[in-house]
Amino acid sequence: MRYVYLLQSVSHPDQRYVGQTSDLKKRLTAHNAGQSSHTAKYRPWELVTYLGFTDAAKAVEFEQYLKSGSGHAFANKRLW
Repeated sequence: MRYVYLLQSVSHPDQRYVGQTSDLKKRLTAHNAGQSSHTAKYRPWELVTYLGFTDAAKAVEFEQYLKSGSGHAFANKRLW
């Protein structure tokens, strides 16, 4: 199972992050431990939304979509 997840910074609520993983709990712990250079500056993070995919390729496609212009609009309206 692959998960696409949306995080929001607790200390800087305007900062958001979209990613994907096969181990959601471990990945959130890594973000909050500062192990990702993209998110270390804005920790701690809280999980806002996640979606599970049985097909890894579809998870990658959906993550890329959420990082696109129309994906941002969709996420802002439906997922955040």
